[in-house]
Amino acid sequence: QVQLVETGGGLVQAGGSLRLSCAASGRTFGTYAAAWFRQAPGKEREFVAVLNWSGSSTSVADSVKGRFTISRDNAKNAVYLQMNILKPEDTAVYYCAARSYYGGSLTPMAFDYWGQGTQVTVSS
Repeated sequence: QVQLVETGGGLVQAGGSLRLSCAASGRTFGTYAAAWFRQAPGKEREFVAVLNWSGSSTSVADSVKGRFTISRDNAKNAVYLQMNILKPEDTAVYYCAARSYYGGSLTPMAFDYWGQGTQVTVSS
């Protein structure tokens, strides 16, 4: 079992930065792929970024490419999302997710473990 807890959300002005953290429990987390998703009010949950167990392979959504970076520290059982040049349309609840493999579907249903989410609000 893997449990995930996100922190680091908040209110920021457009153009600013935030760093989200996802703390994981479970001895096997270091072998899992991890991802960030987000869900804005009235919209479906959407993929943001994913990385493999070592962090050597990553993929980010086109909407955040060049602005967001996903990384991990397996010694700390943690995954991070560095968000720069934030825009009002980045406003959403951000979720950390994990599964045992990298690659394949990037839909929410394809991930087995989820955190409770952290709110990010970007003001214009």
